[in-house]
Amino acid sequence: MTSELTPHEAARGALRAGLPLEDGRLDGVAMTANHIHSVISALRELDFGETPPASSFRAGQENADATV
Repeated sequence: MTSELTPHEAARGALRAGLPLEDGRLDGVAMTANHIHSVISALRELDFGETPPASSFRAGQENADATV
């Protein structure tokens, strides 16, 4: 597991991307980035097995006899 992004690291990364941040936004940006990272990490751990990619779905071609 990786360590959490600090406000200083968030500021440095934003600056490299050409998006300088005001000091008052650093904590919020770091917290948001850490939350996004935790969600993506959880999604990567899911086993989708034989689930086809979303691009294979065709709307309107469902089985009309299926029950909910």
